[in-house]
Amino acid sequence: MGFDVTFHPISPKEMKDWYFTPLEWVKQGQEEKVLALAAQHGIEGFYAEKYLNTLRVGAKTEDSELFDKSHGFYIAVIQGFFRDYYYTRGSAFSFLVEQKPEYARYFTPWAQVAPSAFPNPAENCIVENYCSGVYLSPAQAAQLLQDLEQNSRICGDFEELWCNGQLDVLKKALAAAVKLGAGLLEATEVVEPNPISPNESGSYSNLFHCDTDGVYLYIDTAIKQLEAAMKERGE
Repeated sequence: MGFDVTFHPISPKEMKDWYFTPLEWVKQGQEEKVLALAAQHGIEGFYAEKYLNTLRVGAKTEDSELFDKSHGFYIAVIQGFFRDYYYTRGSAFSFLVEQKPEYARYFTPWAQVAPSAFPNPAENCIVENYCSGVYLSPAQAAQLLQDLEQNSRICGDFEELWCNGQLDVLKKALAAAVKLGAGLLEATEVVEPNPISPNESGSYSNLFHCDTDGVYLYIDTAIKQLEAAMKERGE
């Protein structure tokens, strides 16, 4: 699948502190509070403005808009201003649970995370590009990491999707979340690596907070595919 999937360590409290509460500040015209919060966390001016702009977009979201395509995606974006996030190409919990619904036990729906003041409908999975996916609570992230290390069947199921070294990236994301006492939120197209010209990669968040392990795997795969295609054409 051609999705650029990222995994964002963030807790429900951090969602409240970094997104839901600042969103109310923006709605009330108190944008200086957002910039003060950004400064408190050491977010540089350029990214503080991107953070504020993301909240401005969120503040215009209609109640009828899909949560995954709006607030959920914006939460993933703003997480990347505060700390590292992780990338795999085309591998997501949302795709795994389509094949094996039993893994939904690791996921928490938005209705249990977002404040009740947000009535937006939610699919609780990736439905298209520029969208949030599933959310693992702190306890679920810790349980999944433990199960991946100790249960060969579960590890095998995940490795079918997170193949060619990508499972190590997912484990790295889970380990980071567990260390922080956070959960893990997936999203698509928060970052869009350019495998041929990496310097031309883009991100709605802070590109420099994107862990590079998964990006390098994608670049390596893309180069091998390009070389194979050129060989077939006799170039």
